[in-house]
Amino acid sequence: MKFAIIKERKNPPDRRVVFSPEKLAEARAQFPQAEFIVESSDIRVFPDSAYKKLGFKVTDDVSDADVMIGVKEVPLDNLIPNKKYFFFSHTIKKQPYNRKLLKAILEKNIEMFDHETIVKKSGARLIGFGFYAGLVGAYNGFRALGLRDKLFNLPKVETLKDLDEVKSELDKIKLPSIKILLTGTGKVANGAKEILDHLKIKEVSDALYLTAKFTEPVYCLADVMEYNKRKDGKVGDKNEFYKDPSGYESNFMPYAKETDMFIAGHFYGNNAPHLFTRKDAKSKDFKINLVADISCDVDGPVASTLRASTIAEPFYGYDAKTEKEVPFGVKDSITVMAVDNLPCELPKDASEGFGDMFLESVIPAFFNNDERGILKRAKITSNGKLTERFSYLQDFVDGK
Repeated sequence: MKFAIIKERKNPPDRRVVFSPEKLAEARAQFPQAEFIVESSDIRVFPDSAYKKLGFKVTDDVSDADVMIGVKEVPLDNLIPNKKYFFFSHTIKKQPYNRKLLKAILEKNIEMFDHETIVKKSGARLIGFGFYAGLVGAYNGFRALGLRDKLFNLPKVETLKDLDEVKSELDKIKLPSIKILLTGTGKVANGAKEILDHLKIKEVSDALYLTAKFTEPVYCLADVMEYNKRKDGKVGDKNEFYKDPSGYESNFMPYAKETDMFIAGHFYGNNAPHLFTRKDAKSKDFKINLVADISCDVDGPVASTLRASTIAEPFYGYDAKTEKEVPFGVKDSITVMAVDNLPCELPKDASEGFGDMFLESVIPAFFNNDERGILKRAKITSNGKLTERFSYLQDFVDGK
């Protein structure tokens, strides 16, 4: 079986790749029955020469490969019929801007495996860039704080070589005595937590965070059952909430009254309560003045996230009174960082981490008869049709 690392063609350019040269060499050593080739790219964070140096064929034509492995959506004209493809298709939530892509995948008889659909039996994702989104998102939050309040001037992550350089820049700053709330317990939140811990910010319990004053910066890590509560007043259950959150309401305002900087690293499920609404943000008790929304659900659970921002222009302001966007730094506005492609700023580290997960979970499935069912669960299309697991997308494909 022949695998191809394909060139990223989406704009703006994405320098990430599923396998670094070293990790691809590791895959070759583990699976000598597989052949790996690399499509030439002038934007990839690892140059063609790095793959050639390790003995990989680098070519402009990978059409003889069986499995195409990429990161972002492949332009319609570049999809090769009758192949297996791995990339983030952004179709499984019926994203309207990619309906044509899903139709083309079906018409070209492509077997589509979305990185988002590579999951355990429980539904938990096995691979992703979430940890690196958390790292960069938290850093960007502090960068916004420094620029807005003229405290320090952190450089953009994209100008730094790797995570070590990111941390070196953080070592140069001194934070005021602010209270920081981080929501979530998954990969995104863990990435953000690594930045908070590197800065030696003291972690405190919910009880202390909500009642005490501090003379140093502190943070609180809040899980879903802390900022949501059952409507009937009974004790909440996390698993119940994930299955059906309709019996719950937000319990976020006690945190909003005590928080200066909010880092949103949570997963937001369908029909879950909003954390804070536009009405909440108007309250005189609402203290949050900076939101690093790594989750970036536009017009969703975090009312100040009116739109996704960009790596080029990562910050804007939210005027709670008018419910409108204002320029970054406007007095009494909430500063918003809502970049939706954060791992692109740290392409080397993100690619290396992603490759670790892909080699551990995905490549073996091609050679062990998919004993864990990973490929079966992940496959969206087969033989020109949606698989049973993703048949709910049929009306989306049909334009209904």
